[in-house]
Amino acid sequence: MTEERLAALRSEIRAGLNMTTPLSDEELLAFIERRMLQEQDVANSTAAEKRRLVRRMFDSFRGLDVLQPLVEDRRISEIMINSHEEIFVEREGRVERLGVQFESRERLEDIIQSIVSGVNRVVNESSPIVDARLKDGSRVNIVLPPVALKGPTITIRKFPEKPLSMEDMIGMGSLSGEAALFLQNLVRSKYNIFISGGTGSGKTTFLNALSQYIPPDERIITIEDSAELQIVTVPNLVSLETRNANTEGRGEITVRDLIRTSLRMRPNRIVVGEVRGAEALDMLQAMNTGHDGSLSTGHANSTADMISRLETMVLSGADLPVQVVRKQISSAIDIFVHLSRLRDRSRRVTEISEVADLIHGEVVLNPMYIFREEGESECKVKGQLVSTGNELIHRVKLEMAGMGEFGSK
Repeated sequence: MTEERLAALRSEIRAGLNMTTPLSDEELLAFIERRMLQEQDVANSTAAEKRRLVRRMFDSFRGLDVLQPLVEDRRISEIMINSHEEIFVEREGRVERLGVQFESRERLEDIIQSIVSGVNRVVNESSPIVDARLKDGSRVNIVLPPVALKGPTITIRKFPEKPLSMEDMIGMGSLSGEAALFLQNLVRSKYNIFISGGTGSGKTTFLNALSQYIPPDERIITIEDSAELQIVTVPNLVSLETRNANTEGRGEITVRDLIRTSLRMRPNRIVVGEVRGAEALDMLQAMNTGHDGSLSTGHANSTADMISRLETMVLSGADLPVQVVRKQISSAIDIFVHLSRLRDRSRRVTEISEVADLIHGEVVLNPMYIFREEGESECKVKGQLVSTGNELIHRVKLEMAGMGEFGSK
């Protein structure tokens, strides 16, 4: 059945539904099935093809149309819609173009409005960029024309139904058991940890795994542009999400606003999903004012690059001397963890470093673990995260947590 006939048939079914009372999902599915089996093309197709066509028609009314089976496919980690005619997915680490498409640009626009309205967001020509999420927590980024030249663009980052644990990540080779134990003790001892990495390196996944080491009797506040963290081991959890301005340009609530508000909510720790701009200063100040054990992430190609980016972020929203900013970074953040996506598409922890001190105006790092590559085997990068042999310099938090002997040589 052609896309044109499917579109026409959907219009006919919709017209029929307009003359009925609201239907349940089961009643709608039965209605669609009866009508579609009257089509010769459908009646003469295989049982599997009949199910596919009926399901696609149902999804166009109650789901995400052609996207619904892609969202439900657990092997797919990313869905990329470049236009209504061009859909790519990342499946098990490989990007491929699919043969499916939306029936029209207008149909894709309808799906976009359905997604953003579900999370009280607005996207239109005057405000053509928005972050949102699906009901299952998948992260959605939408860009509309005139910014997107090909047409409406959607990028959906999916997350596993069950968050990966640190044990899962050890099994996948993302880091060593020794390094995981090191981080576990640091989290429990309330070290402030910042996770850096490039796009798709697994920062959010790693943050979720790391959060499982937070003691369950603490109160945690999470702050995100679009809620995607899955912290499941802490009962006393408050999740905050930013809000875009309305069509009149009012009502915007930023990450900075939420960080400031969170300080009045009696948090033990604050988890900022990602810092991108001037809110970096508020995050650092929160870490510096008694909220030890806080966690956050940011985009960078290395730990040193992340420090430079944090400086730039802070300076974008505050007129401060660079030396003051670097002092803030060195006193607020205890540990940097850097993740990389290697050429074989595997995600690895490639560096764990302690912030040692501020010397001659520069933030000095004390590398604790470094990823050492050992070549390739069957197109897979061989290597492991190994200890540098350096001792942790700042041990006060470990000692206060009763773990003063941990990691000493």
